Order: sequence, then C-alpha cells, then structure tokens
Amino acid sequence: MFTKFAEISQTNLFSSPFNKASCDAPNSIMPAIKEGDSCEFGSSKYYALCGFGGILSCGITHTAVVPLDLVKCRIQVDPAKYTGIFQGGRLTIAEEGVRGLAKGWAPTLIGYSMQGLCKFGFYEVFKILYGNMMGEENCYLYRTSLYLAASASAEFFADIALAPMEAVKVRIQTSPGFANTLREGVPKLYKMEGISGFYKGLPPLWMRQIPYTMMKFACFERTVEALYKYVVPKPRADCTKSEQLVVTFAAGYIAGVFCAIVSHPADTVVSKLNNSAGSTAVQAARELGMKGLWKGLGPRIIMIGTLTALQWFIYDSVKVAFRLPRPPPPEMPESLKAKMNQQ
Repeated sequence: MFTKFAEISQTNLFSSPFNKASCDAPNSIMPAIKEGDSCEFGSSKYYALCGFGGILSCGITHTAVVPLDLVKCRIQVDPAKYTGIFQGGRLTIAEEGVRGLAKGWAPTLIGYSMQGLCKFGFYEVFKILYGNMMGEENCYLYRTSLYLAASASAEFFADIALAPMEAVKVRIQTSPGFANTLREGVPKLYKMEGISGFYKGLPPLWMRQIPYTMMKFACFERTVEALYKYVVPKPRADCTKSEQLVVTFAAGYIAGVFCAIVSHPADTVVSKLNNSAGSTAVQAARELGMKGLWKGLGPRIIMIGTLTALQWFIYDSVKVAFRLPRPPPPEMPESLKAKMNQQ
C-alpha cells in the first residue's frame, strides 16, 4: 500500500516543497540520496521505515500505560464506583489483583501497532503528496493547514485498523465477566454482535482520534518550529542528535496536553459505547451528560501527554537509527521573500 502511495506522490507535477534538493535533479521528481542518509526522502523505503517507527512508537507506549488506560475507562463508564485514578487503581487491585491492571494489553498492543503504522506512515505520504500539490510557496504559507489535512487523512485509515481491537479492549477492561484475554474476547464479541460489534465504535473513534491526531501533528510541527526559533540558543543544524531528540520530546508533550483536551469527550463516548451493547453514540452522549463527558480528563492528560511525547521521541529515534532524511523546520522560500521585498 505504501508503494502505491509513493508512486502517486512521485508522479505529481509539482516539485517537493520539503526538500530543495529536488531542484538539482531535473530528470527525477524525487531527490537523490543525500550523504549520510539511507534512502531518498519520499521513497517507498522511507515510507516503510516511517510506518515501522509508527508501529514501535504507538504499540510500545500504549501498551506501557494499559493500567492507567484501564482505570480511565472505568472512571468514564462507572464514575460512581471509580471516583479517581488512585482510588480506581486500588479498587482494581483489591478486586482482581495486580494482574487485573494489565487487562486488555494484547488488543492494545495489536490495535495501536496497526494504528501507528497507518498514522505515521500515511502522514508522511499525505504530507508530501498534498505539499507537492500546493507548491512551494503555498506549502510554507499554509503549512498548518497542510499538517491538519495530512494528519486527518492518515488517521481516517488508522482508525479503521484500530477499531476492532479497541472494541475488544474496552469490553475486557470495563465489562466484568466478559473475557480476560483477547483469545476469549474476539469470538465472544463476534457471537454477541457479529462483525458490526467490532466497528460500531468507529464513528465516535473518528470523532475522537481525527481531532486528536490533527492537534497532535500540527501542534507538534509548529511547536518544534517555535522552540528552534525562540528557545533553543542555536540553529537545528548545529544541535547534536541528542539535543534534537530533547526538543522532539518537549514539543511532543506540549502537543499531547492539547490533544487530550480536544479529544476527551469523544474518548468518553467510545468507552461508554463499547461497554453498552446496542447503544448508539448519541444515546451514550445523552446518558453521560456534559459533566460526564469530561470524567477522567486528569488521568488522560497525564497519559496522553506522556504518550505523545514518548511517541514522537521513539519515532524520531527510529529515523535517526535508520538514517532517514529529517528535513529541518520549514523556512520561507526565496521566491516568496523576493515577492515580499517588492511589495
């Protein structure tokens, strides 16, 4: 699939606004491999390794915070019983033992690994594809819109990959007696609700994840740009790889806080919907009420802030480890500078 999108992005008539080396290669749309890089920017190998970075960044981080996610889901579904993150954790351990905090780890690992593959891999694809269509000057002027459009497109496909495992995960975590493992949960859910049971949470999942991902990528990209411009005392090119990764982590955490706030009401609906057989997103929202939609926001800010920071750190570390091209923050094209000077 990445190969097909790579072919589409490379056949666009516009030159890549993300890598000025393309101007030096008149016989090829994509730039040659730069010294020190393992592949071309925008090549099939580039997209594949970005997808692999997404698998690691999302799969590892979401699985690591399963205990926090479990308590958060239970607060959303049964706030009368689970009143807070620490109380909910203690109650879970008292009723199910320490192992109870790990419920749902398998569908989390599989589901979010698949989501990460599509989220990060397709983001790179769509960012280059849409950027080529916009042209260099518009790509710079409207770069925030570019980040929003590319991330929304990527997340649309990522949620289709995530939805089945998310449905099983929430049932395991919030429905006592439903199942304890993925192997038990999948056939039981299929028997109860058929294939639609795995995807009934997809629309609210889109409502939760698409705004979340748009904020995650756009806020991260602009925060990185701002940090290098106003905070970091030297240009990015003069920073070591370790220093660049510190900037990545900081920008990721800032983006994560905003992500949690923007997407939390829809996250609550997803938890409630997957816990209640036969209900719809509208019914779940009405039952929760405005106050109920914001239950569990505190632990989710901690969880998503940490998750997002670690995801960007791992993703960027994979790029460094595999020597993938890492273009610097965008700068105003010379042609646009000339136009502004003339005005």
